[in-house]
Amino acid sequence: MKSFRLTASLLAGLLLVPFAYSIALAEEAACTCRYCESVAARLAFGIDLDNDGPHYAPVRQVDVTHIKLDITPDFDKRTVGGTTTIRFVPLRKPLDQLKLDALDLSISKVEGSTPVAEFDSTTKDLTILFEKPIAVGEESWVTIHHHCEPKGGFYFRTAEMGYPKADTHCWTQGESHYARYWFPCFDYPNEKSTTEVICHVPTDMTVVSNGRKIDEKIDPKTKLKAVHWLQEKPHVNYLICVVAGYFDKLENKAGNIPLGYYSQPTLSKYAASSFQDTPLIMDFYQKEIGVAYPWDKYDQVTIRDFMAGGMENTTITTLTHRTLFAPETENIRTSRGLDAHEMAHQWFGDYVTCEDWSHLWLNEGFATFYTHLYEGEKFGRDAMLYGLYKDASNRVLPSGAKDKRPIVWKRYTNSGQQFDFRAYPKGSWVLHMLRSQLGEDMYRQAIKSYLAKHAFTSVTTPDLQAAFEETSGRTFDRFFDQWVYHGSHPNLKIRYQYDPKLSLAKITMEQTQKVDDEVMLFHFPATFVFLCGNEYITHTEEITEAKQEFYVSLPSKPSMVEFDPEYTLLAQVDFDKPEDLWLSELENAERAPARILAIEALAKKKTNKGIAAIQQAAERDPFYGVRIEAAKALGKINNDESKKALHSLPTPKDARVRLEVAKGLAKGYQPEMVEQLVAAAKSEKNPAIAEVWIAGLAKYSDPAVGEYLRQLLNQESFRNEIAEAAVDAMSASGSSQYAADLNRQLQKRSGSYSTRGLAKLMKALARLSDGPEASRAAMKSIAAFANDARPEVQKAALSALGQLGIEEVRPILQSYSDATNNEEISKTAQSAIGELDKEVDPKPSELMELRKQLDNLEKSNDKLKEKLEDLEKKLDESTKK
Repeated sequence: MKSFRLTASLLAGLLLVPFAYSIALAEEAACTCRYCESVAARLAFGIDLDNDGPHYAPVRQVDVTHIKLDITPDFDKRTVGGTTTIRFVPLRKPLDQLKLDALDLSISKVEGSTPVAEFDSTTKDLTILFEKPIAVGEESWVTIHHHCEPKGGFYFRTAEMGYPKADTHCWTQGESHYARYWFPCFDYPNEKSTTEVICHVPTDMTVVSNGRKIDEKIDPKTKLKAVHWLQEKPHVNYLICVVAGYFDKLENKAGNIPLGYYSQPTLSKYAASSFQDTPLIMDFYQKEIGVAYPWDKYDQVTIRDFMAGGMENTTITTLTHRTLFAPETENIRTSRGLDAHEMAHQWFGDYVTCEDWSHLWLNEGFATFYTHLYEGEKFGRDAMLYGLYKDASNRVLPSGAKDKRPIVWKRYTNSGQQFDFRAYPKGSWVLHMLRSQLGEDMYRQAIKSYLAKHAFTSVTTPDLQAAFEETSGRTFDRFFDQWVYHGSHPNLKIRYQYDPKLSLAKITMEQTQKVDDEVMLFHFPATFVFLCGNEYITHTEEITEAKQEFYVSLPSKPSMVEFDPEYTLLAQVDFDKPEDLWLSELENAERAPARILAIEALAKKKTNKGIAAIQQAAERDPFYGVRIEAAKALGKINNDESKKALHSLPTPKDARVRLEVAKGLAKGYQPEMVEQLVAAAKSEKNPAIAEVWIAGLAKYSDPAVGEYLRQLLNQESFRNEIAEAAVDAMSASGSSQYAADLNRQLQKRSGSYSTRGLAKLMKALARLSDGPEASRAAMKSIAAFANDARPEVQKAALSALGQLGIEEVRPILQSYSDATNNEEISKTAQSAIGELDKEVDPKPSELMELRKQLDNLEKSNDKLKEKLEDLEKKLDESTKK
């Protein structure tokens, strides 16, 4: 039996419906490469380890020299079988048995160059015992016959799973330890070898793998096509990749390097715009890194419902199909960042690879930083710095304030824990600070030396530090200690005073972070710029103390005092200074981050003068990022003056700025503006911006809004994005009036929804279904997806059933809770059962009734206030008389 309680959080929800803006761009931004904001998503890339650490790279008993895979995927049964041949050389001592990682593989036969006495296969590994020990240095081989219905590592997308038949495909994902799910191997990044893949598929399918294709022929016995790929340069096991299925291909070149772009036939018309930057990125990286692209070719393949943004397999990057976008979104959506990130890995991650996951930043920090460098190459230095600003303000500084773990951290219990802000944006910032301190030319020399010395090998952080020290002739012990081997960042409290008698600026800088075993007192160069008349005066001070004061001689009182003008320090900065100095910084600072920080400071003050300056920046600043942040700030201020400023802005030509303006205008509760909001949504040609207007309508119960949202459910759009935006708005409204509409969508149009969209549709239906009859109708529709072959859909169905809160769903959920063949599904069902027994927030009709009561209370309060004011006036008049 469900009951509800009126909590403080519920009351807040009644007073203000959340602004549920959600578009595919935001979803992808939250999960780039394998870096995800969601902890659960990050853990999906790792496996649980046997202990709490510390964890180190395992000691190799053999040197694996070559791996040959001969496999046949079965698209109907979603299984894969074949043989794996591993060539190896024993190290240090004779080898009497070979142990390999093999997770839930059915091993039928093992043979080798040295006769095999016996083999033992468990659910985790394969042990091969030889009849006699193999001598040190003796080249040997084993061939293993295996078959599996993979639970990870090898994935299918078929019509039976709910995907278009024309897009049928399969693919592999190895990082971090998922190769073991489909072939026996030494599954750790401190082992490299050459590889080859032979894959047998129907004759009309395409197979893409690592290296170069050396053969393709029809097997007369099986009538299948055998496609043979060879990777002749060594790479780590997790980078082995096979993709097979139906694809359309586009071709290009970067110099002499062949470029291939493979995408699903139903989506391929959007591929050209998504990959337009690839040859430019390739040319820039070869010039910037100083090392030629080290592989035979570079392919990119889109995968339906890929688990992240992309994966940098050697010569063949796999990407989410969501990276494809419609041209109507203008410059709001782009694949450029993902393209640049994954290509950078061909050097940083593939050519040189982290030896263990504690050094993951040597892969991901580099890929993140070089993506910013390409933005700077294409759009100017401010574009590079803007990317670093967003990384710092949105990810590193908020996360680092709570999470004190260092970048190099060995006490992870799941390798996926390493795929977070420390390896990606913070690692990128470490490289940016090194480049800023050394200068661009010396930094490039160090990186070129690092790559040349460690080509085709595994690396650790000391290898990179040594390259910088050997190139520059200076020590970086403290730098790496405070930024890489310890956690967090400096919190700076800066105060400025000017002495007109002595014409001196006094700067006080205090580090306020707690200094302990986890976080150090930081040493760094602090640079200030003073604008005195028309003269810019720069002063740099080495900060080495917890609190440091210094003086700067100036010709006159400065009109601008700017800290870190080139934006080279990762720090949380509290610089308290008068509004006029912030206004001057917004007008005169050379770099975009300084102008953005001025906007943030002015937005907190909320003065009319500051709002006017922010409005001007939104209209006229030469850099798009500043215009975006200015429009965003006006929306956050959300008072009468800022709303007036937003409304008075000329329509921005840049769609990214228009998007932020739309967010600001759609924010808040404006019942008098409903007609204008609906009109704005209807007239907007850019679907990404239209989604913002649609989301903003969630707060209104006007008939015109309901009618419009219902129309949108059947509107055709790229990836059904407009209909899914309408579902989000209906869900956010909390109104049960939409339950029947959503149920019809689930029954009749489920095939039009993306996997994520279908999951959201079921959860929205469960949320809005009010009363036993509606809940039972929803249960019938949702339960039909409880056996869906897509795990995300199946889990969403089970969660939605629990959300319905009726006892009839308990037996259904219990049957999945008791299942032992899929731990993830079992946990989802158990969680849903737990929801049935909770005290829960009220259903939509109860919410609406409470809203009405609150409205009536507010009206009564207004009347009482008016009467009180009237009595006060009469009392005042009586007193005067």
